[in-house]
Amino acid sequence: MDDFISGLVQIVGQQHVLTHASQTFRYQKGFRFGDGPVEAVVVPGSLVELWRVARLCVQQKRILIMQAANTGLTGGSTPDGDHYDNPVIIISTRRLKGIHILGQGKQVVCLPGSTLNELEKRLKPLGRDPHSVIGSSCIGASVLGGISNNSGGALVQRGPAFTEMALYGRVNEAGELELVNHLGIDLGQDPENILRTVETGVFKGDDVSWSAGRGHDDDYINRVKDVEADTPARFNADPDRLYEASGCAGKLVVFAVRLDTFPKENNSHVFYLGTNDKMVLEKVRRALLTEFDELPVCGEYMHRDAFDIADQYGRDTVAMIRLLGTDHLPFFFGVKAWLDLLPHRFKWMPASLGDRILQFVSRFLPSQVPARLRACRDRYEHHLIIQTSDFLAEKLSSWFSKTLPHLGEGGVFECTPKEGKLALLHRFAAAGAAGRYNAIHRDETGGLLALDVGLRRNDWDWFEKLPSEIEEKLVLKLYYGHFLCHVLHQDYVVKKGVDPMEVEHAMWPLLDRRGARYPAEHNVGHLYNAPETMVDHYKKLDPCNCMNPGIGNTTKRRNWAAEGVSAGS
Repeated sequence: MDDFISGLVQIVGQQHVLTHASQTFRYQKGFRFGDGPVEAVVVPGSLVELWRVARLCVQQKRILIMQAANTGLTGGSTPDGDHYDNPVIIISTRRLKGIHILGQGKQVVCLPGSTLNELEKRLKPLGRDPHSVIGSSCIGASVLGGISNNSGGALVQRGPAFTEMALYGRVNEAGELELVNHLGIDLGQDPENILRTVETGVFKGDDVSWSAGRGHDDDYINRVKDVEADTPARFNADPDRLYEASGCAGKLVVFAVRLDTFPKENNSHVFYLGTNDKMVLEKVRRALLTEFDELPVCGEYMHRDAFDIADQYGRDTVAMIRLLGTDHLPFFFGVKAWLDLLPHRFKWMPASLGDRILQFVSRFLPSQVPARLRACRDRYEHHLIIQTSDFLAEKLSSWFSKTLPHLGEGGVFECTPKEGKLALLHRFAAAGAAGRYNAIHRDETGGLLALDVGLRRNDWDWFEKLPSEIEEKLVLKLYYGHFLCHVLHQDYVVKKGVDPMEVEHAMWPLLDRRGARYPAEHNVGHLYNAPETMVDHYKKLDPCNCMNPGIGNTTKRRNWAAEGVSAGS
């Protein structure tokens, strides 16, 4: 054991320094994309241990990749191949749990390992909600991961994950790790004492400033309502949403973030709208955003093909949530991840073992789609699920009956509580359906590519039309997304022998010509090129380029030297 590894062991203990390939595999391979060798994975058990590990790595010129739940879809928290100029260390924050309540629940301080699901449960007795509820929260995504990537979500009134209040470590221009306290809480000057205090959450009332900064993207409602704007309402590279830890993409060691919470909507109503005319949905979108005093809770789109694939390849997910709730879902996703690892250890096992077992179980489950939703599917190609408060539901019911017949072909009904719950769960299941399809049919296809696209707010022609030279390379294309925000998820399974990345790169110019921005909420990771404003943000946070280098297809070389050029010391 060399001196560096011995130093890590002294800080966190032998069992929390992983060096064997069988131990590190689950950390170095991304949820959907990304993989590369590492010197070690370190799993600290306290914020002080995290500080000491990070400081040792910086001193020894190791590359640091911070990782929380490893649920990202673009490989942003794993290595990207082996073309790094220094050894790579992954620091996993999964043991660093902790959520502290401020102001009777109006705000929270979250530590690196806290998940959205845990935050949702902590806030529930207080009648509050986090930024995101169903979706990422169900698979164990971390709060800090969302902030670091400006992640989006389904909730129309809340915008991307964002805060101006954070406690983080930054490798400065001198190559030294410094602690920056912008939490808006007076914690003293000594770094380790600051970290101990934040971990315990024992804050004195006078030490907490209530004017320290924004705890969410409080201008988002105004942006999303501007339906004549020629730009998307949200996208990851939006320079106005890049602020220190927010959008840092692993360029900082984030120890804690302070966030706003939101009143819980207990009595929601769900309307289900179907049409064969895509323009009807756009007219409804614009009306919902401009003609009422209150915005809907969410407005989720699903194409008929996504409806069908979600029913076939996601019904186990819907059934599990319906019967057990979301509390148990992270556990089952963990079991699935463990099953998916087994074929890498035992080559005789089939790939995607977890997906294959779950799909086998699905064969014995009845469809989870209510009859009225299925009838709507049979009649209409485009579907919109609108969740509202009590206040808006009454107005919207009258508006639909008077106005919808004049907008074009379509039908709408208000769901029963059971129908509404299953409609939203069915839409949630669509997010993983293409991945399941690809896993089950991987011997017959060329792989999966997934785009999340922010469309212009004034774009009437929102539904994609692909040229024949791309269309002919596809087995499956699924469209669903957060329609009121004009954010669409577009999943494609390509034919056998076709490279998914080549198809994706061919799609980018088409999106550019439409004025779309991408990614909209999953961040650039190692799949997308970071624009200049985003690269400038990264360079400001990490002048030595020793934190998650290569993100956004930037150079992996120290001090931001060009690839193939000596970076100096």
